[in-house]
Amino acid sequence: MRSLATPRLSLLAVALAWALFLGIAGCGGSPRMSSVPTTGELPDQEVSDFEATETDQGALQWKMYARSAATYRARNTVVARGVRIDFFDEKGERASTLTAREGEMNDLSHDMIARGDVVIQTTEGTRMTTDQLRFLNRMQRIQTESFVRVDRRGDVLTGWGFESDPELKDFQFKRQVKATVHTRSGGTVEQRGGTR
Repeated sequence: MRSLATPRLSLLAVALAWALFLGIAGCGGSPRMSSVPTTGELPDQEVSDFEATETDQGALQWKMYARSAATYRARNTVVARGVRIDFFDEKGERASTLTAREGEMNDLSHDMIARGDVVIQTTEGTRMTTDQLRFLNRMQRIQTESFVRVDRRGDVLTGWGFESDPELKDFQFKRQVKATVHTRSGGTVEQRGGTR
């Protein structure tokens, strides 16, 4: 069973929280919350220091943090800024971290889109960079049609279109692949071709 911890507050609860906040102004350090009425594209709710967690039968899958987030209930979407997602392996240890300027999460499927300076850094040292990618939660896969660069143990792979697990252990480029591989003698070999 998957669970997601997101801030879900009724208007009354938000009003009470806001009144309490005003009553103890100056005590900083806690997340700030505001509620905006649903009209057009205005968010239903905005929060700072957003956090969400995904589990599968009690096993931690990922944790998402954002500097700020806005919830749009009409389209089941959370729009976040200053995003960081930690992905965990089957032992519950952090395996990789994704960072991006902004992201969108579907509140039902928990699929996500990350945009702007997207970086995935694994604990084993592999680094992937792109401008946009999609995370498919149920499949635990990341995908993009954008240009991607992967740095791994001094080797560099680039190409357009990419699919992988969040740990970057099983990845594949789709087209215009180029690899610059460092040899044991200290030289480099450049290759172009299909997929990896």
